[in-house]
Amino acid sequence: MSDLTRRQLMKYGTVGAGALMLPMQWTAVARAGSTAPAEVRAANDMALWYDKGAGTDWLRALPIGNGRLGAMVYGNVDVERLQLNEDTIWGGGPYDQSNTKGAAALAEIRRLVFEDQWSQAQTLIDQNMLGKPAGQLAYQTVGNIRLTFPSTTGFTEYDRQLDLTTATTSVNYSLNGVRFKREVFASAPDQVIVIRLTADKPGSITFSATFDSSQRTTRTSPDSSTVALDGVSGNFEGITGQVKFLALAKAVAEGGTVTSSGGTLQVAAADSVTLLVSIGSSYVNYKDVSGDYQGIAQRHLDAATSKDYASLRTRHVADYEALFKRTTLELDRTDAADQPTDVRIAQHGAVDDPQFSALLFQFGRYLLISCSRPGTQPANLQGIWNDSLSPQWDSKYTINANLPMNYWPADTTNLSECYEPVFSMIKDLTETGARTAEVQYGAGGWVTHHNTDGWRATSVVDGALWGMWQTGGAWLATMIWDHYLFTGDVEFLRKNYPAMKGAAQFFLDTLVEEPKLGYLVTNPSNSPELPHHANVSVCAGPTMDNQILRDLFNGCAEASEVLGVDASFRAQVLAAKDRLPPMKIGSRGNIQEWLYDWVETERNHRHVSHLYGLHPSHQITKRGTPELYTAARRTLELRGDDGTGWSLAWKINYWARLEEGKRAHDLVRLLVTPARLAPNMFDLHPPFQIDGNFGATSGITEMLLQSHAGELHLLPALPPAWPNGRIKGLRGRGGHTVSVEWSEGQADDYRVRPDRAGVVKLRGDIFEGRFKLLDTTGGGAAQFTRVEPDAIEINATARHTYQAVALQKVTMAVPVEVSPGQEAKVKVTVRAIEVSLPKATVSLQAPQGWTVTPAQAEVGPLAANGKATVEFTVTPAAGAATGTAVLTAVVSGTEGGESWTASAQATVRVWGGGEKTLEELFSNVAVTDDNNTAPGNFDGNNASISAQGLATVGVTPGATVAKNGLNFKWPNVPVGTPDNAIASGQSLKITGTGKTLGFLLTGTYGAVSGPATIVYKDGTRQTFTLSSPDWYGTPRPEGDAAVVAPYQNRPNNQRQNTAATIYYVGVPLQNKEISRVDLPNISARAANNVATMHIFAVTLDATVPPPPAVKLTVTASTRCIGSSAYLAVTAVNDSDVTATITLTTPYGTKTVADVAPGKQAYQSFNTRAAQIGAGKVTVTATATIAGKEVTTSYDAAYTAASC
Repeated sequence: MSDLTRRQLMKYGTVGAGALMLPMQWTAVARAGSTAPAEVRAANDMALWYDKGAGTDWLRALPIGNGRLGAMVYGNVDVERLQLNEDTIWGGGPYDQSNTKGAAALAEIRRLVFEDQWSQAQTLIDQNMLGKPAGQLAYQTVGNIRLTFPSTTGFTEYDRQLDLTTATTSVNYSLNGVRFKREVFASAPDQVIVIRLTADKPGSITFSATFDSSQRTTRTSPDSSTVALDGVSGNFEGITGQVKFLALAKAVAEGGTVTSSGGTLQVAAADSVTLLVSIGSSYVNYKDVSGDYQGIAQRHLDAATSKDYASLRTRHVADYEALFKRTTLELDRTDAADQPTDVRIAQHGAVDDPQFSALLFQFGRYLLISCSRPGTQPANLQGIWNDSLSPQWDSKYTINANLPMNYWPADTTNLSECYEPVFSMIKDLTETGARTAEVQYGAGGWVTHHNTDGWRATSVVDGALWGMWQTGGAWLATMIWDHYLFTGDVEFLRKNYPAMKGAAQFFLDTLVEEPKLGYLVTNPSNSPELPHHANVSVCAGPTMDNQILRDLFNGCAEASEVLGVDASFRAQVLAAKDRLPPMKIGSRGNIQEWLYDWVETERNHRHVSHLYGLHPSHQITKRGTPELYTAARRTLELRGDDGTGWSLAWKINYWARLEEGKRAHDLVRLLVTPARLAPNMFDLHPPFQIDGNFGATSGITEMLLQSHAGELHLLPALPPAWPNGRIKGLRGRGGHTVSVEWSEGQADDYRVRPDRAGVVKLRGDIFEGRFKLLDTTGGGAAQFTRVEPDAIEINATARHTYQAVALQKVTMAVPVEVSPGQEAKVKVTVRAIEVSLPKATVSLQAPQGWTVTPAQAEVGPLAANGKATVEFTVTPAAGAATGTAVLTAVVSGTEGGESWTASAQATVRVWGGGEKTLEELFSNVAVTDDNNTAPGNFDGNNASISAQGLATVGVTPGATVAKNGLNFKWPNVPVGTPDNAIASGQSLKITGTGKTLGFLLTGTYGAVSGPATIVYKDGTRQTFTLSSPDWYGTPRPEGDAAVVAPYQNRPNNQRQNTAATIYYVGVPLQNKEISRVDLPNISARAANNVATMHIFAVTLDATVPPPPAVKLTVTASTRCIGSSAYLAVTAVNDSDVTATITLTTPYGTKTVADVAPGKQAYQSFNTRAAQIGAGKVTVTATATIAGKEVTTSYDAAYTAASC
């Protein structure tokens, strides 16, 4: 095969530490005094911005697109590069992948599966059902257009931006007293990419422009102001490239000159320039590549040339805003938003930056608008952005996650038009999939497995272990019914119902009875990409298949009823549905992934497919199926938070459906790291996969609105990290537009506008308390029926807006940390909103075993907008374990004969001890002997660092590593045993005082960064960000290298001649005694493609600050009075506290109490002698400093005297 498939990369991940260690890793450092550009603030911070160009890094370039055309804009001053895509440029050409041997082998394969001979079954599948070719074809790049500018040295005041509110990138800089600006956008109305260059001094714009490409192309100059790139797509999987394309670029200048010759465009001394880029393709559809690609390119270019720049931009922005502005999300802005976007990503885990979640949400919407419009191809694995002829996983469509995930936010975030390409693709797949169904299964209907491409291939690909999954087409068909639930468009349903019916027909023909349990099951299939026993995934009736088919059969039945057709077919699918295996709870309390209670071979596997029933489906709900809901939560706990970028994004949706906002937001934070989000905010598997972006947008939406359970649930999973916010324009099933406002963690206002009349069920915290419900369209109060304590029903009129307003608010002030057996104070404040609040009872609920006093208190009555505060004393149970605890304030009362309740929650950390030394936390083997590399698993892929290589740089077990004035002790453990701790939120036992806390650490699978906390003995806390570049290779400039091993080890005693680097991080301390350090929670263990932080050594600097002292200035002098010698002693209190000072001499002692700062203690001692020799006096001072009694002594010399 021409490239590693998605599956093969997972299997052969050990090479990921080498050539496939993609992408580059990034660590960005905060800029002191940074402020966001004025244009970014004007866009309400809905912009990505940077203070440097992208250089050569594709993942720093900024994406633009109009659905069909895409470009990555680099923004370099010297050479601007736009990497270009057109969504139909696919390798190869039309082909039929179906394997005609499949149907004949099917019976034997099924027998082997039912008899648990899975390996033999997989072999037969690889021999008889694998597609021909066994891989599918790749989405490919067009090439680049590069603009080269002369004499750019010395530019200043640089910034570049991607404004999400206008879908426009810009570059601004000053050079030689001239301010330059570039703007780039991809216009959907005019089907061109527009590059606008301006300067504030006439005649300042000079550049050359030319195309280049890795495709087979020819460059020409068709006229004096145009350059052209004529080419054809590449060969792939043995199939000749057949998609022809033409790219044209035309310069329209104001002032100056424009010439074109030999494929190079020259612009000289222009005032401003508009450069138009048009691309045409010969791809008509999956079976026709005879399109007039040259005419398409020329027509779009000519039409755009007839318009001025202002018109082009106005048309583009109006078209884009009509989609983008439907939905807005506002969250609190902090100073973190004044940092460039790559810095915000790098520091996200360590700072308070709620607005970044809003930016992430809208970036996903921006990408969907930019890569999926009616009439285009659907968004593929990389949307439409790809710079390669052979991209990772071919940049095609992976149906067992990627393609459905790409469209999760389409309906919910009010972009339903962007969904259209998927339904067009499904229509194509019903044709190609019917062929596969017939020849590989002997069945009617249609089938698609886990991948497809631009040619709509539908067979098994990549090998049975990954590809033998039957329900790809079925999942796509369920999306038709779900889309209908949002739109209520019967004509859409009528048009697409045949695809649903065909998908169901295939399974009516192919489901077989499981011989032991009697269920109807798929066979052969798998639970996506996860073996159930060693190296075998093929099975019968995996849980995800059953869940998908349940949705498909129900959807078909309901659609047939809506359309008034196929009553007999409806009965068939409902009967088949009733014989599907139910979801089962396994011995670990989890949802079983398979028909039998097998334990997965990879606990932290990226796919959690058997929770499809939780999300995107509605088969597992908190109130409808509480036992399955609990089992789903247990499943997520067992799987862990580790995962690829897209897997983390899916888990955000899962935790939101479980209505656990904090856990969902924890996953957002885990996603927003340099290992999972590129500097340009593309989501990283790694490498780039756009489904993580769309999944994150969907997950944030699910935290704010859910509609899958037959009701609109408002703020179902609001995280504490977003205490204040506003969302407008979300969409719910049933055809509802929803807006919500909240503050201090509680809803203030709900607004719902139904498209159609009927009963609407609303659920939300507002309905538990006192509220008013208004029909703002019709005017006045609206009638409702309370159906549950937190839910009401309204009989809604179409296109009326209904507003629910909370009439009270409850807030809490809690300590950051509490200790077992020690009292802590919690304040609960109740406020009346708009109207007075009658007398109410306030109570505080705490975990079992805690004490709370008082048990309850009364507040009120309160005047409108008045407030009252109650202080509670909470004492955690003496044996409370370290962790977190939830405190709930409850306010209740009665009004108008009806009881009401309002509540607020807060989470506190409970510290009950349990810190460990670093050595006690060692769990990972980084260093191995060259002659025995087997124990090594530093990166989760069995790579390690050579002990012999370390020895060459003086690092051996127990050796001292000196760095920046600190002396570290290298782990003194035998080679091949655990020698580093993986940062996963543990508490590290460190005691002492110093100026700097030093770490020796590094990252695997990417740069790592996360928040850590130093807890001092006095209870104060210091939060800092602990970060490191990746270990692989020579030192990276953004890190401070401490140890560089010359080479690495690999399994089977193999050596890889690539350096391994351990980095130093120093944290300034607050001159106080340390109690412990809470480490970042990055990942629990090293795993393939999971960013992990490894800590080898920790130390305090050797320079210990002096202990606290009472500062004095002491003098002693002698003099003669008559025939007697006198000794005078003075001690000035130079400290800032009152002190008791004692003056001790050979001739007497004097104590002076309460000597204030700046005052002195003085005594002249009569020696009663005519002569005294030289000597010294001792002065001691005692004072209370920082709560402790401190005594300091001073000596002072005096001279001899003779009187």
